[in-house]
Amino acid sequence: MTEPFLAPQPSYLSVAAEPKKQKKRVWLVGAPVLALALAGPAWNTASAAADVAQPDIAAPVSTLAVEFSPAQQEITSSQRNAIRSAQQYLDYSAFSRSGLIHQLEYEEFSTADATFAVDSLNVDWNEQAAKSAKQYLEYTAFSRSGLVDQLVYDGFTRAQAEHGVNVAY
Repeated sequence: MTEPFLAPQPSYLSVAAEPKKQKKRVWLVGAPVLALALAGPAWNTASAAADVAQPDIAAPVSTLAVEFSPAQQEITSSQRNAIRSAQQYLDYSAFSRSGLIHQLEYEEFSTADATFAVDSLNVDWNEQAAKSAKQYLEYTAFSRSGLVDQLVYDGFTRAQAEHGVNVAY
C-alpha cells in the first residue's frame, strides 16, 4: 500500500499559533456600555430627529454633579472621559470608591485620572453600599455578617458595609 501524496502546507498552518492573551472583562463592561452608547446617539442632527417621531420619555437624570474650584477647571480630556465613565458606571450599578477606581484602571485610565474622576463626583458611599447590598440580595441569599464581609471585600469600609446591610435587610 502506498502513502497518499500530501500537498505542501503553507508555513502559517504548520506552526502552532500561540494563544492570544485576552483581557478579562468585568461582567459590567459589555452590556452597559452598549446600552449607554445606543441610548443617546450623538450623531443625530436636529433635522433628522424632526423627521422621526420621538417618544415623550424623560432621559434619566444623574444625581451626580461634578464640582470644580476655579483652579481646577482646566482638566485633561482623559480626566473628563474618566469622569464620564465613572458616572456611567454609577448610573448602572453600585460601586465602592476603591472598586470604581479599580474599574476605571481596568478600562486603562491612569490611577491618577481614575482617582481624580471618582473624587470629583459627589457620591454618597453609604447609599452605594445600600444599593450594592440590595443587588446582592436580589440574586442570592446572604447572612447579615456574610453580606457585610462581601461589601468590605468589594471595597466598602466596614461602617459603609454595615450601613448598607442595615438598609437592605
